[in-house]
Amino acid sequence: MLDARPERTDDFEDQATLAVEVWRGDASGGAFERHTVPAYESQTVLDVVAWIQQNTDPTLTYRFACRVGMCGSCAMMVNGVPRWTCRTHVKKVSGDGPVTIAPLRNLPVIKDLAADMDPFFDKWVEAEAVHHPSRTRAEPIEEIAPDSAGRVEANTGIECINCSICYAACDTVAGNPDYLGPAALQRAWTLFNDAKDAGRLAILDAVSGTGGCHNCHSQGSCAVHCPNDLNPMRAIAGLKRETMRHAWRRR
Repeated sequence: MLDARPERTDDFEDQATLAVEVWRGDASGGAFERHTVPAYESQTVLDVVAWIQQNTDPTLTYRFACRVGMCGSCAMMVNGVPRWTCRTHVKKVSGDGPVTIAPLRNLPVIKDLAADMDPFFDKWVEAEAVHHPSRTRAEPIEEIAPDSAGRVEANTGIECINCSICYAACDTVAGNPDYLGPAALQRAWTLFNDAKDAGRLAILDAVSGTGGCHNCHSQGSCAVHCPNDLNPMRAIAGLKRETMRHAWRRR
């Protein structure tokens, strides 16, 4: 496909430019580095990062895959807000000052804009947010009515693509590193309502302990910033109800 953009020049003569500050460093520390990038009519933040890496500093490290808002791997902090950079147009975030781009909050930094996702997925396991089979491969697949109450509830969070935007937006995670986080808890709620999952009690035990659902302060940042318009706070509220019911049954 031909690139319809204007030809790039080193001095950007007759070309509108954009001031960008990109975080450079690793787990031991770092600082923002200023760049001047040519501005185009239709331009995403991921385009800006790619331009810097291709034209200014090839050592800049970042993560991306699909570029069309499907995988979530290009998530970064843009002007202090977690976003999918491939779906964030520069005009939406640019103002009087420079556009700042940094790695996702609440996660260790591998290098520059690439965050270490291991703690995020480790908490999925801690929350028992993994499928617990109710049948063997030799048994027929159980048929579930799509309009059943459990299936409808499970569907509310099934479009989560593990991008960690909600995790980066969560102030509870920022203040409590042991907190499981909205994505892991939402996945736990999805499986709790899935008739094909046999681990309902294991899920309740996992999410009611230290760092579990009752640590959520219901500030709602997860729901506000989710690019797929999911509501992890609703799922967490459901877990709070069910863990309390489970606790009362044990009395």
